[in-house]
Amino acid sequence: MAEDEKAPPDVDIRTPNMARMYDYALGGKDNFASDREAVQNLFRLAPENAYVPRANRQFLGKAVRFAAEQGIGQFVDLGAGLPSQGSTHEVARLVRPDARVVYVDSDPVVLAHARALLPGSDPGLAIIGEDIRDTGGILEHPQTQRLIDFSQPAAVLFVAVLHGIPDADDPAGIVGEFVRRLVPGSYVILSHLTREGHPADIVAKKEEVFAKSATPMKYRSRDEILRFFDGLDLVEPGLTTVTRWREQSPDAQLDAAGSWTLAGVGRKS
Repeated sequence: MAEDEKAPPDVDIRTPNMARMYDYALGGKDNFASDREAVQNLFRLAPENAYVPRANRQFLGKAVRFAAEQGIGQFVDLGAGLPSQGSTHEVARLVRPDARVVYVDSDPVVLAHARALLPGSDPGLAIIGEDIRDTGGILEHPQTQRLIDFSQPAAVLFVAVLHGIPDADDPAGIVGEFVRRLVPGSYVILSHLTREGHPADIVAKKEEVFAKSATPMKYRSRDEILRFFDGLDLVEPGLTTVTRWREQSPDAQLDAAGSWTLAGVGRKS
């Protein structure tokens, strides 16, 4: 996106934005100079950061396919970000052609592009503009009510989103609200940036970069991330680095990037 292109009136192009930073790191064009500068700062701190979005997208694909293979045909993708190849509905429909997906995001750029790029004529897809902290607004939204039957198993995705929720907003409580709504046989798919195994000074500098964006990030410990799975049974191989979930990445750079993110899938029994 060229700098002279007009952004939506409520979009601040001077402040880095997580969704646009993610888009830039994946090679997309829906980003601005502030986003690119922030991403380059992260790359300078740790070169493997260039591969973190790819590692995360790989996990999303594996986890969504796994859930679909277990019979799940309805998904709620929270903090979905900008559409890209291998989105939730594309992966799920390789297994379940009738899969229904509700995409949720509060970012105006994400919403504008998602509505432009995703097929609006598809009755099995919906994009809703809600903050994931407003669990009631999401669960009771007319589009969620139309597409998701909570009397049947469903999957809820928290992929690379909870590290943008500060402790004061109780991210574990947010997950718990969705888990309570799910019936047995449902799944929670989750990945989260971690400080586990990394130098404290590098983690602090990364958090400083994100602190200048619209969405500050919190790198959490393994134990803190495990709390998000309370009330769920972790499926094998449990909580692991994002590229080691169900298989090891053959790409050394991708695997190094994966060490910055822990991921897992929990099943409600």
